[in-house]
Amino acid sequence: MGRLIHRVKATRIDLAGGRRVLREEAVAAEEPLEIRLGHESFSVTMRTPGDDFDLVAGFLLSEGIIFSPDQLISLRFCAGEDENGQQTFNVVEAQLRPDVALPLPAAHRHVTTSSACGICGTASIDAVHKSSHFVMAAAVDAPLIDAVVLAGLPDTLREQQKLFDKTGGVHAAGLFAPDGELLSLREDVGRHNAVDKVLGSAFRDRQLPLSKNILQVSGRASFELVQKAAMAGVPVLAAVSAPSSLAVELARSTGLTLVGFSRGETLNVYTHPGRVG
Repeated sequence: MGRLIHRVKATRIDLAGGRRVLREEAVAAEEPLEIRLGHESFSVTMRTPGDDFDLVAGFLLSEGIIFSPDQLISLRFCAGEDENGQQTFNVVEAQLRPDVALPLPAAHRHVTTSSACGICGTASIDAVHKSSHFVMAAAVDAPLIDAVVLAGLPDTLREQQKLFDKTGGVHAAGLFAPDGELLSLREDVGRHNAVDKVLGSAFRDRQLPLSKNILQVSGRASFELVQKAAMAGVPVLAAVSAPSSLAVELARSTGLTLVGFSRGETLNVYTHPGRVG
């Protein structure tokens, strides 16, 4: 797993046995990633290294900066070294097509954003409507996924979380087919990063809009995750935990089916339940 895992010392306290043991533990890596548009710094986010090009592509998609792979000319790692002179791979430069409208300097993220929160440039529902190129219709003629299949997605996601098995400290996002087949999965210390990585992978493979797919996430459903799903044309977003009020409002407004508390036997469908059979 290379840079994905760090080894640290921890004191294990056994209350029942009254023992303290110093041992080595595996923790998920968290490092800064600077995103540049051309030669200009645009954002810095904390993430688990790996799938960085997917992360950048998904981030630029969710920010409304690009919506077609043709607008993204190239992605490359820039020079960046640690104290030992080793390449850190913590700076990615995105070259965009000349006709792509770049965000104003005021919109640039000049502060490091933690892995606990997203970095969405559209902070309102109206802004999402204006930015998305893959708006789905609210009316649904037929269910997209069976409720039994939908309820089983968290277990499928969890079974494939190799980094979580080793560290217990990462979120996951998975893209599924309507029959429950797992198409792609990404893990990261930030749930929004995991979503950007899985959507960015589909974007780079020219699979958008994801109008026949389900996005399952391991944590809660926030406004930012609904926004990212809507920007990629995902019709169903399911979360293991609860949604926020603004997430429900945005899902209802954009025509997205939002599911929460999906835990094997039960689930709550908060918006557009017609997609769940």
